[in-house]
Amino acid sequence: MEPRHARYPFFASAREAVRASGVDLAALVADGDDAVDRGRERVERALTEGTVEPEDAGAWDTRDELLSYPIARILVSLLDSHAAVEKYAQAEAATAYRRFTEDLDRARDDGARREPARVDRDALLREFDLAGAVRIEDPKPGQVAGRWLWLDVGAYLSYVDPDWGDDWRLVNRELVDGEVRTEREELYRLLREAVEDRVAEGLPFEGVGEELADELETEISDLRDLLADRSVAADLDVVAPEYFPPCIAKLLGRAQGGDELDPHERFSLLAFLAGLNLDAEEAVALSGLDPELVADRFAYLRDDSGAQYPPPSCRTLGEYGICGNEDNHRSVAPHPLEYYSRKLREADEVVDWRERTDSDAGDAAA
Repeated sequence: MEPRHARYPFFASAREAVRASGVDLAALVADGDDAVDRGRERVERALTEGTVEPEDAGAWDTRDELLSYPIARILVSLLDSHAAVEKYAQAEAATAYRRFTEDLDRARDDGARREPARVDRDALLREFDLAGAVRIEDPKPGQVAGRWLWLDVGAYLSYVDPDWGDDWRLVNRELVDGEVRTEREELYRLLREAVEDRVAEGLPFEGVGEELADELETEISDLRDLLADRSVAADLDVVAPEYFPPCIAKLLGRAQGGDELDPHERFSLLAFLAGLNLDAEEAVALSGLDPELVADRFAYLRDDSGAQYPPPSCRTLGEYGICGNEDNHRSVAPHPLEYYSRKLREADEVVDWRERTDSDAGDAAA
């Protein structure tokens, strides 16, 4: 098991390293191995943060990191949710993209010097059978060497996504002798798509033994809270912070006061705001959180139909150390959105926070 295997666990060589090690994944789970904890974190961070980077990189060794990948795939399969597969694959691809662009940029800066954990361009292209499909363009005077390349049209069409926009449509590209002229950064984006396809391939898979599923019941239960039914949020489009559950109100107050929220706290607050159908700009205005961070998180929390991931249940918030059942509010409802919905129904008159903000702006202008 090599550092590069841990950094890129979806590589064929990494899978072979796991197979050759003879490690019994079921035994790891039964023994509560550290790789199982890292695998759970891998999936949780994929669903909540859009990354599979460890929160504390120093907590895990090469073995834990590599073995956490097949464990994570087992967990995603047991969730048996298309949304979970999609978000997990996207997060693995996003993390890989950050890593290999860093590696390739460093390789250009350092020249021939190589580091065992890092990947070079040739190895990355070989991994996805693209070595013979890419031809580096000879730079013209004044051009940066390696900026432009020619990619086999079949390989290009295999990974390009129609949703990327008109610039990616073949009719708008330079196409000569079956090759598409492509910028280096565009190739990186196509490679990110290749990673996502590979990670998603075969998920969810069948054949996870009943005994193994039972051993992972706690982990699966916690992860399912992140995929809970959002029907309670369907009609919630009023934002009245005074009716928020106490734990969410406390998080909001801390954010507004400039406190740094940990990942669980940040996810819980933003998922709640997304569940109220706020957009990222409104969430920034209300919470005071960093706009770039909010936009990034909302990209994973929301889709075209609304908030895909509601905030965790009160029980899970308690496990995170966020909810202490202040004012015995769990007796009102076991879920933050349900609590908020009931409080709104009980209120005599509710003024939306956005209307108050607009009114204050109008008064100031007058």
